[in-house]
Amino acid sequence: MSALLRAGVMGWPVTHSLSPVLHGHWLKRYEIAGTYEAFPVQPDELSDAIDRLRNEGFRGVNLTVPHKEAAMDLVDSVDDNARRIGAVNTLILSDDGTLAATNTDAYGLIENIRAHAPEQLAEKFRGRPVVILGAGGAARAALVGLADIGVREIRIVNRTVARAEALAEIVSDQNVTVEAISWRARTEAFVDAGLLVNTTTLGMQGQAALDLDLTTLPKDAVVNDIVYAPLETGLLAAARLRKNPVVDGLGMLLYQARAGFRAWFGVDPEVDDDLRSAVLAVSPK
Repeated sequence: MSALLRAGVMGWPVTHSLSPVLHGHWLKRYEIAGTYEAFPVQPDELSDAIDRLRNEGFRGVNLTVPHKEAAMDLVDSVDDNARRIGAVNTLILSDDGTLAATNTDAYGLIENIRAHAPEQLAEKFRGRPVVILGAGGAARAALVGLADIGVREIRIVNRTVARAEALAEIVSDQNVTVEAISWRARTEAFVDAGLLVNTTTLGMQGQAALDLDLTTLPKDAVVNDIVYAPLETGLLAAARLRKNPVVDGLGMLLYQARAGFRAWFGVDPEVDDDLRSAVLAVSPK
């Protein structure tokens, strides 16, 4: 009888994570003898928790806040994608005991847009500028993902312009122009844009509203909000009212999980309506 394959997610707190439902759905669907568990790990316990992975038969784990940066110093290797983003969200334990780290957020963001706006993505948003709201970890992932697919002009809008300017260094060796724009000038940043991505927590349940005037945004521009609680954010509702193509944030969560599942359980899982429904059934409304 084959050994039970084990994986999970570490965070503090971690009870809010939808990953156990997501991966549990795939395990059941593909009839895999495995488990995916949630582990509350305080920041000062992370090193010991990662060491235990090697001794307790785990194939790997996902990492959520606040461990995504600290874990980079606790593994054997970190791939280029994670180094550019500056954080890891997936650990993979090899048969030889080495622990590798990657970040799948850029992949998740791009694949989510590809699934819902394939024509616009294929045309690189018709060669027009892309606007990213925010300059945190999610913005870094968005910047890497968009630069990697060939977007050539990216505008980063943030309250602290210096922080937005610092992000340009991530893709300095690629053929992409990155412009940092102050939050006060956000409306002007939308002119001629082909894609608008909100990577901030504004508009999320329990957070302040995202104050935007979309008047200057072209009506064929794709609007993506990485927030998925609520699924229909104020930004998406306003964009939909204008007839802009919209992409909600849930798909990013679903697609970013694929690489880890494939590495841990040996199956490349499908992101489909059944998975989406299973996760929505337990996600915050």
